[in-house]
Amino acid sequence: MRIEQTKVNQMNIKKDMKVSELMEEFENCGVLGSGRVARASDLLAAMINEEDMNIFMSMAGPQVPGGMRNIIAYMIKHEYINVLVTSGANITHDLLESFGGRHYRDFGDDDEKLNKAGIGRIADVYTQNDDFEIFETEINKIFDKLSKKLDNPKDKGIISINTLLHEIGLIIDDENSILHQAAIHNVDIFAPGIVDSMLGLQLWMFTQDHNLILDVVKDMHHFSDLVFESSEIGGIFLGGGVPKHYTMASTLLKGGLDAAIQITMDRPETGSLSGAPLEEAKSWSKAKCGSNLANVVGDATIIFPLIFAAALDKIE
Repeated sequence: MRIEQTKVNQMNIKKDMKVSELMEEFENCGVLGSGRVARASDLLAAMINEEDMNIFMSMAGPQVPGGMRNIIAYMIKHEYINVLVTSGANITHDLLESFGGRHYRDFGDDDEKLNKAGIGRIADVYTQNDDFEIFETEINKIFDKLSKKLDNPKDKGIISINTLLHEIGLIIDDENSILHQAAIHNVDIFAPGIVDSMLGLQLWMFTQDHNLILDVVKDMHHFSDLVFESSEIGGIFLGGGVPKHYTMASTLLKGGLDAAIQITMDRPETGSLSGAPLEEAKSWSKAKCGSNLANVVGDATIIFPLIFAAALDKIE
């Protein structure tokens, strides 16, 4: 029995090479992590170039604190993605920067010392309590505007998460904001776990004495329309969790994803969706049989900028 074989090419690195040239070396090598990264980059470019494909992106974990904010805003601005599903925390941190706050680098201080100094730590990222106090003030001003806008017999103060985020995005003035770019380019953002965040906490506190009611189920009407209106659906999954499942489960309505890439650090052995390879989704019809799927194990803040930068040279 003869088995077709293609040799592993040793990678070559040269001075001043482009990211896309480095990706070509990954592709020529073709195995292990470099091979998987190259296939993900090629698939990303192919999904964006496919005119009939709408791309649904999910983003879990501290992607905004980890430096990914401008990249996601850029993708929205250039219409490389059609839908973004993310956590309430990433939205909170996007707004934190829009309101003048910042994220800072860790210098190895003791956590109890940080607590006394009014600093919170996300791995090796610092945030200042003072910035969150400004966040609270500014987001409540926005909530107040929206509450007054919805204070009529028609709306009865009820708003969906998707509409809430769209309205906030229209109000803030920050070209680097994910929410703002999504609002002005009509890219839908969904955050099914929004209550589990500082934004959600502030919203809950505001509703104690204001007429603003969040309708969580209402989003599914709009999301299902987006699914059914899509000829083909591509997926980009940065991390797992609720954003990944919400995105995948919604595509079930139309037989699943046609193509997708996943970047995750989670393991599959526990049975958690966050670590499950995309192929597992075929058994649930969340990815179509015959769909083009690419899995990469690693830190999305390293790998996604790399594969996107290389893909840009192939995007038409």
